[in-house]
Amino acid sequence: MIDLHTHSTFSDGSDTPSELAKKAHELGIRAIALTDHDTTLSHEQMAAACAQYGIELVPGTEISLRDDSFPRHNDDGTTSPRNVHVLAYFLPLEPEHPLQKKLVELRHDRDVRNRALVELLQELGFNKITLDYLTELSGNVDSIGRPHFAKAMFKLHPELVGEQSDETWNRIFVEWLGSDGKAYIPKTNMTIEDFVEAAEGSQTVFSIAHPLVNYLDSITSDAIEAVMPTVMGSLRERGFRGIEAHYGGTDAPTRALMVKLTRDANMIPTGGSDYHGHYKGDVSLGVGRSGDLRVPDEVLDELKAAR
Repeated sequence: MIDLHTHSTFSDGSDTPSELAKKAHELGIRAIALTDHDTTLSHEQMAAACAQYGIELVPGTEISLRDDSFPRHNDDGTTSPRNVHVLAYFLPLEPEHPLQKKLVELRHDRDVRNRALVELLQELGFNKITLDYLTELSGNVDSIGRPHFAKAMFKLHPELVGEQSDETWNRIFVEWLGSDGKAYIPKTNMTIEDFVEAAEGSQTVFSIAHPLVNYLDSITSDAIEAVMPTVMGSLRERGFRGIEAHYGGTDAPTRALMVKLTRDANMIPTGGSDYHGHYKGDVSLGVGRSGDLRVPDEVLDELKAAR
């Protein structure tokens, strides 16, 4: 078993790298990618823990970027930039590499977004939420992400969002923090092209994370077959080798369809659980939300060959 999409306390996961590696070992995961948001600072700790348990570690990160090729179409007839999540594997770890400098820019953009989001939420009635509280919750001001905002909203203002459960956790992202939510603020204006260009000459392999969440308003088989081949072709032309077809948040029939379309596009169907620990309590390491996710071992072999 392999899992190429996980998060730790260095971004918006609840497990430390050591805890994550221990859980992976107990589950029989032989290879894992720690894809913390906008950072590889967790790599050293994760590498040490994986070495202890004999797990192969794939250097990785997940980043939010703007895709101007597929703008969002709003109900009022206007369009707005589409922000998507991208997985980067085997990226250089040297601080002076252009990709690492791009990650520094993205972390700065996250900080600016977080401060603006605190102000917006306070205006919307969440007056107890402060940056200091979020920092205490996350353990590091650089690690604050939307799950920490959601946790703070539940803890400090249950009168506005209800008591926390799997149902209300998902709803808070739809109604408040997601791309159509009342308090959504894009994290960055950096484009896909900007980031991919910085990887030129490296062995970095790009895959689009949870593509259906990124590109579809309604996830149905008809919508997938109508939209995703065009998206995949565009991403391939812009330097992507993978599509996260084996995504832990979708069911088996959807994954099978996405794998077929990805293969038809001559791309690699990457995959992972998108594990965040208790921040996504319904998503389990290795096996995803439905519990039947199995990312084929050969996917990692293909990614290595694509470097």
